[in-house]
Amino acid sequence: MLTGFLSVLQLSDSAFPSGRYTLSSGLETLAQTGRVATPGDPALLSALLRDHLRLAVAPSDGIGLVCAHRATATPDSLDLELVTSADERLTAVKLSREARETSTRTGRALLRVATSAFGAGAVSHYARHVESGRSPGNHAVVLGVVSACLGVPRPESVAGELFAFSANWVAAAVRLAVTDHSTAQAVLHEVRPVMAEAALQVVDKDVPDIASCTPLLDVMAMLHEESELRLFAS
Repeated sequence: MLTGFLSVLQLSDSAFPSGRYTLSSGLETLAQTGRVATPGDPALLSALLRDHLRLAVAPSDGIGLVCAHRATATPDSLDLELVTSADERLTAVKLSREARETSTRTGRALLRVATSAFGAGAVSHYARHVESGRSPGNHAVVLGVVSACLGVPRPESVAGELFAFSANWVAAAVRLAVTDHSTAQAVLHEVRPVMAEAALQVVDKDVPDIASCTPLLDVMAMLHEESELRLFAS
């Protein structure tokens, strides 16, 4: 439905007030340690983003979103056991403190906005569950519930999340002077097939499949936690 497509645009818009613009997802430390030059090689930036999507975002946040979406049968019906299981598993695979904290902080911000703006019963129900401390409230899991309530099909929901992550990542690269606006858009264009492929690969996965394997990025996130000078929260 066209309304579902419009909801994807709204939720993935950088102007949506969830605070994701404060995240670099390890890119800031990669630049600070010289692993990404200033300006960076466009081919390297594309390769980094592709690996991040395939090995981290899609198999972790993507599957968490899928599970939460599946658990939301209608705007007023929610399988809390499934959503909480996905939420806890997603927290467990985020190895750095920053990754866990920023995921739940942006997730709770999304919950506040969605509860106020969209008013779906399932969203409000899950918001109370998170507020009471019974579930972490990771951004991707919250987004899965919200997307289902807004009638966004599961593949489009995952693809929208992968696009939002990628758009935020290249925007962070511009702010860090790692690249310019034109190159950032070229990188974003180049990784579109990866977004689509990754979304389709995870759309039928379940909670035990939630995983992440990016040791370098995990180390960069842990170093970023201790950095005295930081432009980004992650």
